[in-house]
Amino acid sequence: MIQNKKVIGTHEVPIITLAEVAVSFGAVKALSDVDFRIMPGECVGVVGHNGAGKSTFVNVINGRLSPTSGIVNYAGDNAQADFRNADRARTVGIRSVFQELSLCPNLTVLENLRIPYRNMPLKNWRKEAGQVVKKSLDEIFPGNGINPYSVVADLPIAERQMVEIAIAFSQRDIDARLVILDEPTSSLDGSIAEQLLSYIKRFCEEGGSIIFISHMLGEIFDVATRIVVMKDGRIIDDNLVSKFSRDTLVDAMGHVVPDTPEIQVAKKNRSFGEEVLRMENGLSARKGEIIGLAGLAGHGQAEVLAACTLARSSDWLASRNPQVVFVAGDRARDGLMPLWSIMRNLSLQTLVEFSRGFWINRIKEASLADRWHSKIGIKTDNLMNPILSLSGGNQQKVLFSRALASSAPIVVMDDPMRGVDVGTKMEVYRMIRSEAEKGRTFLWYSTETDEILECDRVFVFREGEIVSELTGDEITEDNLLRTSFAMQESIQ
Repeated sequence: MIQNKKVIGTHEVPIITLAEVAVSFGAVKALSDVDFRIMPGECVGVVGHNGAGKSTFVNVINGRLSPTSGIVNYAGDNAQADFRNADRARTVGIRSVFQELSLCPNLTVLENLRIPYRNMPLKNWRKEAGQVVKKSLDEIFPGNGINPYSVVADLPIAERQMVEIAIAFSQRDIDARLVILDEPTSSLDGSIAEQLLSYIKRFCEEGGSIIFISHMLGEIFDVATRIVVMKDGRIIDDNLVSKFSRDTLVDAMGHVVPDTPEIQVAKKNRSFGEEVLRMENGLSARKGEIIGLAGLAGHGQAEVLAACTLARSSDWLASRNPQVVFVAGDRARDGLMPLWSIMRNLSLQTLVEFSRGFWINRIKEASLADRWHSKIGIKTDNLMNPILSLSGGNQQKVLFSRALASSAPIVVMDDPMRGVDVGTKMEVYRMIRSEAEKGRTFLWYSTETDEILECDRVFVFREGEIVSELTGDEITEDNLLRTSFAMQESIQ
């Protein structure tokens, strides 16, 4: 699958080299004086808070953006970068998997492969495309069970992410030499993510290269050979992974949200109020309790969250006293109004709460948006900018702010931290606990074990049913893993 390394004399040639690259959008500097190169066989982890410039950085590498100044060389071509960068990137085998999945939802899995596979034979191309994508899926995610003839819109988000990854690594007319993975495990549960990480290591051992962007630092340390730290559009550190620890890496990234007394509530044993939720499958929650939904992705957690939300809210009429509020993990499909501003997206849930008839109190709306802009560190200078002007992680911050700003006593969260940086995650955890202390109840599904460990009680799902209920000291990574799979002993 991997092309032979390009060699000049006895020295390997970098797949790509950036020299003093800068990117500006009007007065906004997205990148400044970036120097970077990646060699065959390297896996470079890229970390930084949301809005640090990571997406702009990789979009220069894959040719989607041309730099305002500086030079981009592909495989030693010594050509000045210009509008043909995307073709040059493709020619040297650079591919990308974006945080915001780019599959066409109305097409099948194999038809989505056909789009980047430009020279696929015309005769019986569907059969060949199906074989190619199935081979790639099976190599990366053994036992995936995904049908290449499935329509993408019918797949759960975890399987859509798996398909996009498989297409990026698939064998085509030009083999993959450098694959850019932007938050590739954000919708995958632990076992599937581990399959991907194992494949990445094999890919690099065979001479391929990876740029791996993730807010999950454990994954960075697992697969990266070196780490690039970005802040404010600059590379502030670039060193071997052995030169970093988790603490030094977090310190290098810096903090983006100020500490305030409101969110400095430590996790501790607490008493809870009356029961506020009970479902037919046995799931229950009390006032002020943080309930975790765990288990492998696609085993019924999303359906339970949807049932809980729809049973307590109207599907067409907003309420001044909402019973439940929903935080979407799949923000593009379930969360964002893409044509609206940041402020309109943030205040959407609360508009009816501070309106009279058809009149909206714009002063209260602006005050609410300003408060959450500062509180959770949404990186923008103007809340009237389009929501799509934000990075993916900052878009997710807007959705989270929208939910917490409402008066709903129950907050339903469907893997809400997708693409959110580690610093903000810790602040959000404290905010959740602070709200729970005030009596708010959280129903929290997550594919990240660290988030489930923050919960007061955990229901583990398998094949659409609750197979275990964990409380207190029972909530451990080992117990979560054992109860997520069949043929395990029950927790005593």
